Amino acid sequence: MSDFLPISKEDIKKYGWEQIDFLFISGDAYVDHPSFNTAVICRVLEANGYKVAILPQPDWRNINSFTALGKPRLGVLISGGNLDSMLCHYTAARKPRTIDNYTPGGVMGKRPDHATAVYSKLIKKIWPDIPVIIGGIEASLRRFAHYDYWENKLMPSILVDSKADLLIYGMGERQIVEIASYLAGGASLEDMHYIRGTTYLTANIDNLDNDAVLLPSYSDIQSDKELFAQAFHQQSQEQDPFNGKIVIQKNANNFVVQNPAQYPLTTKEMDAIYDLPYCREVHPSYLPLGGVPAIEEVQFSIISQRGCFGSCAFCAIHSHQGRIIQARSHESIIKEAQAIIALPSFKGYIHDVGGPTANFRHPSCAKQLTEGVCKDRQCLFPTICPNLDADHTDYINLLRKLRALPGVKKVFIRSGIRYDYLLADKNQIFLDELCRYHISGQLKIAPEHISPKVLKCMGKPSKDTYLKFMKVFNAKNKEIGLKQFVVPYFISSHPGCSLKEAVELAEFLRDTDRHPEQVQDFIPTPGSASTAMYYSGIDPASNKKVYITQNPHTKAMQRALMQYKNPKNRALVKEALEEVGRTDLIGMSDKCLLRSDIGRPNVKQRTKFDVYKGRHPKKKV
Repeated sequence: MSDFLPISKEDIKKYGWEQIDFLFISGDAYVDHPSFNTAVICRVLEANGYKVAILPQPDWRNINSFTALGKPRLGVLISGGNLDSMLCHYTAARKPRTIDNYTPGGVMGKRPDHATAVYSKLIKKIWPDIPVIIGGIEASLRRFAHYDYWENKLMPSILVDSKADLLIYGMGERQIVEIASYLAGGASLEDMHYIRGTTYLTANIDNLDNDAVLLPSYSDIQSDKELFAQAFHQQSQEQDPFNGKIVIQKNANNFVVQNPAQYPLTTKEMDAIYDLPYCREVHPSYLPLGGVPAIEEVQFSIISQRGCFGSCAFCAIHSHQGRIIQARSHESIIKEAQAIIALPSFKGYIHDVGGPTANFRHPSCAKQLTEGVCKDRQCLFPTICPNLDADHTDYINLLRKLRALPGVKKVFIRSGIRYDYLLADKNQIFLDELCRYHISGQLKIAPEHISPKVLKCMGKPSKDTYLKFMKVFNAKNKEIGLKQFVVPYFISSHPGCSLKEAVELAEFLRDTDRHPEQVQDFIPTPGSASTAMYYSGIDPASNKKVYITQNPHTKAMQRALMQYKNPKNRALVKEALEEVGRTDLIGMSDKCLLRSDIGRPNVKQRTKFDVYKGRHPKKKV
């Protein structure tokens, strides 16, 4: 097994180092697995000859905890963790969560709110002269002025709050090597202001390209929500590495400057990253504390690609990883599978082989790798682009190789399947093999809603597409003699969804005999189009008004409608149906969402006294 990277002074001494080159501060516990950004970036630096140590979850209330590993020679790298720290801490109802899956034992309170900014400011206070580079999902999606749902206000670029010298957006492996090379060569921070996939603050933009895109300023969008939507749309139009321009936004007295995105990694580059010597375990120091819960979902899973051209409005993956698919080779993936098989705790089941969308294994069309993605149209929405290359052949061959490996009993697919892309493939072999070999009773998919108005805001396929998939899925399982089911995910209170559309969804759940045990309320996370809609009430793409609700009681009614059979929701469902004039759904008809007592025979209810009298509690009275 590979050695873990150092996390203490004692570890650094064991490596024989007098001083480290880079200190990596993370809001997560240290898990040496390629699904965790800390491990990936640090292993990449290690592979390039740099001495790197990790300071996981330092106590931000004690400034001395940040100096525990000594001052690094070249710079401090900071990430809030695999998730935005505010999402780690708070629910859709803005209530504190009870478990942090990225902390030993799932304990809450081991990282601050806005962890990236807090860590960065403390480092700048301790070592004012040391370069501080921030990255990870929290920094990446907060690089421009943005709306913070939990603070319920607009916030400036995280560069302003953090006082960091440079921000890496996107996955960051190529950027960090380039930055490290510059710093090792004695370059200034200004020398690095041309690196793709980075953002920085400057007081002077006179030397920038004339065709750079100037967004409405932070002060402008604070007073005009329409300008906020416009700024988001302009920024999102420039995320393609082939045709994206420099983007500028004034924040206070400085300008945030975003360089064009990094070009997609080649298969060889992807392989090199995932072939690094990860331990694939939590750091052993955490075992007495109960381990790190987040490892459970990914320890026996394989990332086969990154990027997503699905571009759902509520998801920011496409603005972080990009819309162009970057895939690993079969050889690299099989090598990782063999490493998984060798783990003592492996029981024969590979839990997942995929990425943001499992069945995307190549760019959506041939032109993307030379010309980039289309600015003004999506690959799958509102209709499937005629240039879409819907082909599962490579994925099918990969899965066949994996399930043929000695020691593998089953290869599951648990990351998202885009069923509209699956249906677009004229060859339906993948559906057959998916049902035969890669699910176990249930397939989770995400139609998210069924109302055309809401689906338009979401950028998701139509209800008819979902019903078509259900039909072919059920037919296929009948053909092969298996009893398997689809478990659909739906979101409540998304922009565009009023109580009318929520009732429409409830009727659909009734008609399809779906009764979700859990309901996901829409969470406006930084960097997504849906969040821009939620804050501004405007669709950034069309500049048209969109219905939104920020009222907790209305949200509660929408959630209740999705679980209308739960007796606890009866009063909320009744109120919602009355509010939208759908009292026809209250009564004794099979079509009613709320069954009334009208017309029922007068039945005496059992009481505790009946039981005391010796009557059997299940006996009809």
